[in-house]
Amino acid sequence: MKRPTAIASSLTALGLASVLATTGLGCLRAAPPPDSRATEANITRVAAGVLERSQFAHRPLDDELAGALLDRYLDALDGTRSLFLQTDVDEFSAYRATLAKATREAGDTSAAQAIFGRYLQRLEQRASYVAGTLRSATFDFTGHDVYSFDRDHAPRPRDLAAARELWRQELRSEYLQEKLGRKPPEQIVSALTHRYGQQVERMKALRSDEVLEVYLDALAHVYDPHSDYLGHEQMESLSIAMNLSLFGIGASLETVDGYCKIRELLPGGPAARSGLLKPGDRIVAVSQAGKEPVDIMSMPLSRAVELIRGPKGSTVTLTIIPEGATEGSPPKTASLVRDEINLEDQEAKARIIDLPTAMGTTLRLGVIDLPSFYAGTDGRKGAGHRSATTDVARLLTKLKAEGVRGIALDLRGNGGGSLEEAITLTGLFIRKGPVVQTRDSAGAVEVGTDPDPTVVYDGPLVLLTSRLSASATEILVGALQDYGRAVVVGDSTTFGKGTVQTVLPLAGVMDQVRLGHAYDPGALKVTIGKFYRPSGASTQLRGVASDIVLPSASEFSDVSESALKDPLPWDTVPSTSYERLNRVEPYVGTLRANSMRRVASEKQFGYLADDVARLRKTLAAKSVSLNEVERREELAQTKARHLQERDAEGRTVYATLPTTYEISLKNVSSPGLPPPMSLASNTDRASSRTPATATDDPDTSPSGRSPGDDITANESVRILADYVELLPRQ
Repeated sequence: MKRPTAIASSLTALGLASVLATTGLGCLRAAPPPDSRATEANITRVAAGVLERSQFAHRPLDDELAGALLDRYLDALDGTRSLFLQTDVDEFSAYRATLAKATREAGDTSAAQAIFGRYLQRLEQRASYVAGTLRSATFDFTGHDVYSFDRDHAPRPRDLAAARELWRQELRSEYLQEKLGRKPPEQIVSALTHRYGQQVERMKALRSDEVLEVYLDALAHVYDPHSDYLGHEQMESLSIAMNLSLFGIGASLETVDGYCKIRELLPGGPAARSGLLKPGDRIVAVSQAGKEPVDIMSMPLSRAVELIRGPKGSTVTLTIIPEGATEGSPPKTASLVRDEINLEDQEAKARIIDLPTAMGTTLRLGVIDLPSFYAGTDGRKGAGHRSATTDVARLLTKLKAEGVRGIALDLRGNGGGSLEEAITLTGLFIRKGPVVQTRDSAGAVEVGTDPDPTVVYDGPLVLLTSRLSASATEILVGALQDYGRAVVVGDSTTFGKGTVQTVLPLAGVMDQVRLGHAYDPGALKVTIGKFYRPSGASTQLRGVASDIVLPSASEFSDVSESALKDPLPWDTVPSTSYERLNRVEPYVGTLRANSMRRVASEKQFGYLADDVARLRKTLAAKSVSLNEVERREELAQTKARHLQERDAEGRTVYATLPTTYEISLKNVSSPGLPPPMSLASNTDRASSRTPATATDDPDTSPSGRSPGDDITANESVRILADYVELLPRQ
């Protein structure tokens, strides 16, 4: 999710001088070395020292942590635990006793290089086995065996014979996956042989500093999942260095168990506008226009970035395994035209909805969609300054002028952004008071306060959230929930990202302590603080719980802080003094009961419940059938269900939508209302998006959201209507 690179106002970001003072690196006095090997040693020493003394937990790199580093590095190279043999791991265990000292004092990375050498050997053995098997074997898919794809905690193969059995089952799964895509046998053999051979050649071509990048990233992740090492190639591009963002499609990636996984979609980017990708999707191959796909499994992130980026207007095709799909599920392809980010799509926007009531009257409500907590980059304040707060304030003023009686703020998928904007935007709904508490690594707590007593909107308020609502979003939602100011609706909890990072370029540190480097040593992104609500509860790990939970497939998603390895724990600090308005508690029981009755009776929620049940079953099984007939029947049923039942029901839902007016920042100052949105404008928005296509992907609705997203938004409006009706009329 979006992570502030420094803590605005509530915590002073780590500067170079303070890092030097706290890391103890000032005692290092080595002559500037000109060669790459000495540079790698110096980078390792500095990175270890900074992480030990500057990361929030202040944990020394001892034998226990070094053992965790070794395990992390092995998993980074072999996430499926199918390459390294148990005998390899037993041999590597000899490093555990000396790894901490060797890393801290000498910057010795010989263990990392030796392990990588063994990794290449096993890769070559697997590629040779696969090529030979494809030449000679005939696969049978009439039995009832399964491929167990979840090997996160599985034992490693005891010897080469056991490894070959794992490789064979994995190969059978991939062969069946290609066969389900209706490829002829000769094409399948050619594609799989090339895929495995290509991976060997790609990994053999990695430079020593790229191997170091994998190793030091594993070291950073031992401390917490949001601390990263960014290699010098990543630092060459500011967007990649600060946000891991991929220029051209508007997405951010992370490497998880050898997969390139989508961490976030940037509002306004081609990926978000297409509706074809979502956080948690795994990209397994990338192809340029008219060229064969390049497999990117286990590829370093910087290399994957190079493939996905490209000139504006060019096409890139991504082969993806959708979030929640099994390893054996047929992949989907999404072709995107690289483009500049459309700033208008990142802006806040609003809708006015005239909702018919049971009494034959009309209830006017407002919905504001806020994709991120953006801030102007020009440093200006006051009139003309563009920011999330100023834009939402303008929309609130317009909605009030048009007579809305309640407002819903849609924060689904809002990954955060500017901390200052989160504080000031919260202030639009409350009188001045504390919004967030920030604790630094020394234990000092500072309070981020909205000082402005002006309340722009004081009426009924619903906040719509999801598992993908994170960071600054959780600050706003947590504060308004603590104040009793808004009803929180959506997934059971938000993401749970309550930590703050700063990016520290290592070149300045190394220069000041006179540790030479032959190339740019990159940077460390280090966790230096934690966020807490006004009540004192952390937003870390647990997120913010909804007052009213709606059915959602993302409830079983692994896109959350709690699904990451070694997250920092949830804890508390003392509560601040703030005004408890108690506007929600007297009504939330009735609102929840009303919503539950609607959810139980609506067909669209029934479809969603079926999806959730299937997803729950799939995730629990952690395996996939290798019976071709069963798999084809399953695919046919899934496609028919989506293309027939849901399309028909979806048209009914769209046709019965209430009269809706779209308010943008372009027309917010115009008198009156624009013409109401038509059914065509609601169902054909895809025509205005970046050109994109997908194969066999029935999960996307005409609006670019899943069917569950649309019905969730509609239900949140009904909850808001109930809330308005329950309150005394002002």
